[in-house]
Amino acid sequence: MQLDLLVMTVHPDDAELGAGGTIAKYVAEGKKVGIVDLTRGELGTRGTAITRAKEAEHAAAILGVSVRENLELRDGFFINEEESQLRIIECIRKFKPEIVITNALDDRHPDHGRASKLVNDALFLSGLRRIETADKHGVAQEAFRPRLQLQLIQDKYIKPDFVIDITDYWDIKERSILAYSTQFNSQTEDDEPQTYISNPGFMDSTRARGHEFGRNIQVKYAEGFTARKILGIEDIFTLS
Repeated sequence: MQLDLLVMTVHPDDAELGAGGTIAKYVAEGKKVGIVDLTRGELGTRGTAITRAKEAEHAAAILGVSVRENLELRDGFFINEEESQLRIIECIRKFKPEIVITNALDDRHPDHGRASKLVNDALFLSGLRRIETADKHGVAQEAFRPRLQLQLIQDKYIKPDFVIDITDYWDIKERSILAYSTQFNSQTEDDEPQTYISNPGFMDSTRARGHEFGRNIQVKYAEGFTARKILGIEDIFTLS
């Protein structure tokens, strides 16, 4: 399956938090969109790898993505080395996405920036024909490099290079986040400790960030992204 857009992020829920509205928007427009999680999020304070997998499946259904996979790299301990790069290269050559969105360049969580660099390096290497990979059936894959890589803006504020109006898709984004019931908006007593993101106030800050980005283009909600390169446009009259 060839994808138009692939969101490749390190933890289940990163895609929803940073790009859930954008994913829903392009799904609604008929684009083929997929999510690939690099790890199972097994080091998370709340929940387990098994519950996170079920929640990720639920969130994917809410967003309507064409595919969601997990590369099962080691949460917290993955490194930017050949084995991890090859796993990502195989995935990129499998889906041949036009655009890839990955984690923030720099963030409070050290996995985010590290994953962003790993994916960036693997995307470049994926375009080199002398790096040989095969699919699960042993069939050789062709070299492929996406046209564009973008980064989320996550917990740490980074000035976006552009923002996307997601006003019509905010409800879908929020429902996809709350599909991770072990992680967010915990208002009941349980045996697990409260965390930075499980406190109900975290969702308030997420909405505030959406409002903040939206205000810059006079809409209710928006999501912001950064690019490693200067972006070109064909028509300045499409800018808002």
